Amino acid sequence: MLQSVPFARTLDISFEKVEPGTAVCRMPDRADLHNHVGGPHAGALFTLAESASGAAMLATFGDQLSRATPLAANAAIRYVKLAMGEVVAEARLQASREEVVAKLDAGERPEFDVAVDIKTADGTLVSQMTVAWTLRPNR
Repeated sequence: MLQSVPFARTLDISFEKVEPGTAVCRMPDRADLHNHVGGPHAGALFTLAESASGAAMLATFGDQLSRATPLAANAAIRYVKLAMGEVVAEARLQASREEVVAKLDAGERPEFDVAVDIKTADGTLVSQMTVAWTLRPNR
């Protein structure tokens, strides 16, 4: 994943679990990633969540890359509580692989959501994000 998404290396994001439909990523607590109140910058949290969503998506649809290009189409993030320290993002695909691939087989451009929860090391929910992904058929 870090070779596919070099920007994730900038934030020291680690991919702890990547399986079809799910991914868990971790971002360390680093002073250079902090905002004005001492927690991870909103942009760093966004990048962590988007990286986790992409890993879950690729683990599910990686075998389709010869015929489609994955693209993030939309993202919405909600900041629930100030994050302090290391944070962990847990991503979950919200659609079935079968229905997404069926749309691709039918010549459509499927769109599907990946939901992500970001928590502190002690399990406190600090942010939630939904990324809408699409698989654009290669022409």
